Amino acid sequence: MEFSQIGVIAGKEFWDRIRNRWVLAVALVFTVFALAIAYFGGAQQGTVGFRSIEFTIASLVSLVIYLIPLIALVLGFDAVVGERERGSLDLLLSMPITRLELLLGKYLGLAAALAFSTVAGFGLVAIVLATQLDLTALLHYFGFMVSSVLLGMAFLSLAVMVSAFAADRTRASGMAIALWFFFVLVFDLLLLGALVVSGGQWGGEILPYLLLANPADVFRILNIFSLSDVRSLYGLATVFPPALASPWLLGLVMLGWIVAPLGVATWRFRR
Repeated sequence: MEFSQIGVIAGKEFWDRIRNRWVLAVALVFTVFALAIAYFGGAQQGTVGFRSIEFTIASLVSLVIYLIPLIALVLGFDAVVGERERGSLDLLLSMPITRLELLLGKYLGLAAALAFSTVAGFGLVAIVLATQLDLTALLHYFGFMVSSVLLGMAFLSLAVMVSAFAADRTRASGMAIALWFFFVLVFDLLLLGALVVSGGQWGGEILPYLLLANPADVFRILNIFSLSDVRSLYGLATVFPPALASPWLLGLVMLGWIVAPLGVATWRFRR
């Protein structure tokens, strides 16, 4: 495997997103929403202005869970099938590059663009709020940005996997949207429904482990559990054991969500 070849493909994918202003648009969306939440998140309670980093992060988590997975899936669903439909895949593979190098290069380039826009968007908010935050609050916010990048990379990996399996772009886009609905909207409803129907007798003990099967839930737990003032509002203090809520453990789970779908996509693409 030639890392230089991977770098060339990744660089092309990244700069393509820079040139078409995709990165700028996404960063601007993150900045506007984050500032609005930071300063106007308490408007319903009759207060306007920055309250605390904990409530700001808690509100941003709800936004990110909906927004970043959708952006990542839309960004990557045609990474492979799009090249195939345009007829450029055979041309690329005729060059001295392997399928693995091509897939990794495209993924890393898209991941870099998504990470850059995420850090740029939320980083601008950190600069604006810097005068109102102490070192601990800044570290919490930095951890939130890192976990947001990991969430995006996990769903981008799922998108690339879909792209490797789909027969055309239409089916790839449908599968990507279906994944978004399942992980962001349906998954938790299924778990809650199972608990309610069984009267809490089924799934109570394994619920924390089932939550790890959803990267969106891993992201939520990773951010909310460390915020003592708000984790009780989410009910995580009684549902999720502290031993399982280690940031390092949850970080490894999120890395697994990045590597596993990408590995499946690589297996499919090399067949």
